[in-house]
Amino acid sequence: MSYDDDEVRWEVMTAFVRLGLAQGEKVMLFPDPWLPEAEVLARLDFTGPGTMTARERGQLVLSSMRVLIRPDRRFTPERQIGRLHSETARAAAEGFTGLRAFIDMRWVPDLNADVRVMMHRETHADALFEGHRYSEICAYDRRWFGPEVLHAMDRAHPRSLLERLGTLRSVRGGDGSVHFIGDADTPARRPFVSALELALSGSTGTRRLTVDLTRLHLLSVGCATALIVLAARAAGHDLVEVRCDRVHARTLHRLGAGAVPRLVTTEVIRPC
Repeated sequence: MSYDDDEVRWEVMTAFVRLGLAQGEKVMLFPDPWLPEAEVLARLDFTGPGTMTARERGQLVLSSMRVLIRPDRRFTPERQIGRLHSETARAAAEGFTGLRAFIDMRWVPDLNADVRVMMHRETHADALFEGHRYSEICAYDRRWFGPEVLHAMDRAHPRSLLERLGTLRSVRGGDGSVHFIGDADTPARRPFVSALELALSGSTGTRRLTVDLTRLHLLSVGCATALIVLAARAAGHDLVEVRCDRVHARTLHRLGAGAVPRLVTTEVIRPC
């Protein structure tokens, strides 16, 4: 993820931490090294002291890159990855279901590390995630990293997070398909409809359109109804295939998707 608004960082960090704790994972935080620990904890506990117990039993750990690579003083990818491997194994031995880490990349200027070495680590860390016991968010403050680094990291990571929780992103595929990511709730109805209309107008040559909702968390009744109506009006198309999970497929069918011959829903099981 990248941000240039501190509130965005807190939103994502808090959601990531709370989800990990709820799933029985161990959570390690490597926050901006210039932030006081008390401020980090206060932000995580903004609705109540919910993380106090997790810290007491060792489920939530605040650390730093300096501590992680100790006794080394200079960052090397091998040292960091090796330590994270060890921490993942320790979390399993302690009875946790896995380990997740939130790493604010402000540690790079703090350690005066070579950005090129750090970028090499980011593109050669696949082994960390084998077995699905480890997950990680790398947070880049756009006020500290240049556009070339941010662009390279966006391409290197398997996922780039939405900047704010509860927002919607639409992405056109090379085959003319349209992919929706995030939340298609009531405030997002207009951009949702606009993206669908644009996709339908641009795919008439193929006479079919794939609408991918598999990375959509929320589909409101208003957005689902708009999708059905637009598909019914798409006279220039033979098929509008909607790829979605079971919940969204059920919503579409309850709203009348089955009455539109060219609209087909394909249920996709989300990976765990």
